Amino acid sequence: MHRSVDPIEAVSQRLERFTATQVAAASALGVEAETFARSAADALVGGKRLRARFCLTGWRAVAERRGPLGALPDDVLSAAAALEVFHAAALVHDDIVDNSDTRRGRPAAHRALEAHHRAQGWSGAAEPFGRAAAVLLGDLLVAWSDDLLEEGLVGGPHAAAARAEYARMRRDVTIGQFLDVAEEAAYVTAPDTEHAERALRVASYKSARYSVQQPLLIGAALAGGDAAQLDALARFGHPVGIAFQLRDDVLGVFGDAAVTGKPAGDDLREGKRTLLIAYAREALPTGARRALDELVGDPTLDDAQIGALQQTIVDSGALDRVEQLITQQTGEADAALRGAPLGNAAVGELRDLARAATARTF
Repeated sequence: MHRSVDPIEAVSQRLERFTATQVAAASALGVEAETFARSAADALVGGKRLRARFCLTGWRAVAERRGPLGALPDDVLSAAAALEVFHAAALVHDDIVDNSDTRRGRPAAHRALEAHHRAQGWSGAAEPFGRAAAVLLGDLLVAWSDDLLEEGLVGGPHAAAARAEYARMRRDVTIGQFLDVAEEAAYVTAPDTEHAERALRVASYKSARYSVQQPLLIGAALAGGDAAQLDALARFGHPVGIAFQLRDDVLGVFGDAAVTGKPAGDDLREGKRTLLIAYAREALPTGARRALDELVGDPTLDDAQIGALQQTIVDSGALDRVEQLITQQTGEADAALRGAPLGNAAVGELRDLARAATARTF
């Protein structure tokens, strides 16, 4: 089927058609089920569509080598849309784990469902209801992502390869989320010399693979990419994904709340043991390191304490080190594209996407 609209707009339209069908089906179960399904659809509103962009560009990078591009295949469009649904599920669960109140400048899903409980005048405590309902909401979105992917893969010539890569992504990010949670609990027993390495492991599994590398490979698999093409995209995607997560870590500490949609310094209140914190701890004397450990993870930190922690991180040289690593990773990614057996136009798009992902302010 030929689509003349912008590919990302086509992804959004695919999502709208899919969610409309899902909401209609849920409405047959009553108003509560319909409201729940609409909440899932609301979780898909906004965002950068980063994973969809990488998926579509991964497909183009391979497909361009075979001749002029025509229609955007339904299997690729559905996979790109499914990645956005899975991302929404991950964000819903992530906000519960992190006790985040906001997402993209709006109440996080568990807070919105908590407010709905109060507005309806239902019995019982609103807060545990909101958290329980949001866990189920994330589960529903995971199921939707699978349904949407499978709709697109029906009869596709490369369904098995794409399905295997998608399954790998699901496993990796789930393990990565646990590693992130475990890191906050285990850092006191882990040797100081391992903190940076452990933070990078979390960044790889929680974000780099599922945000950039695996969407690229899913798109390339759907185009029938060969071993050399998949290898080049993997070597490009992982360092871009690491740089993307490191930028996210910087924004989580130093970002402007009006731009990011989350309170300034939120990662410090949540106790995120990112590479920024690992590098800061390496540079601090014992007493200052102990003070840092006592403050990071305190949900009651006020603006003055956040400002003091930010200054400590800057003065330690940690911010400069992370910025240097972002530059290094983007350089490695660019090198992976040189001479790669990929479409020239798509390679230009990949470089543009890498810049957008790593030099962003939100």
